[in-house]
Amino acid sequence: MLKAVFEGQVYQITIPPEVMRDGVDFFRRMNADMDRGWQMGREWVENPDAVQRCQIAADKLVDAIHGENETLASLMAGYIVTQCPGTREVRIATDGEPMETELIGA
Repeated sequence: MLKAVFEGQVYQITIPPEVMRDGVDFFRRMNADMDRGWQMGREWVENPDAVQRCQIAADKLVDAIHGENETLASLMAGYIVTQCPGTREVRIATDGEPMETELIGA
């Protein structure tokens, strides 16, 4: 489970075991994409670190929740807990500044 908090709402994202087991290739592709750098708000980040990668995934998690895409939501949540082990909650900044997103540990 991952708790996502944004826009005054709290969402409990269930991460099915198959996402953790079968999502490895998807997570690898995400990392390869981010290895080329990423626009994070107003700043270009040449080589995002693990936290920044999770902030990027959290931004995609918001889109998945808004679009009611449960599969993508569980993949983004799985990515976050895989890349930053111990993360139980993510407080997502939706004001265009993804680097303000907070990862909360156990």
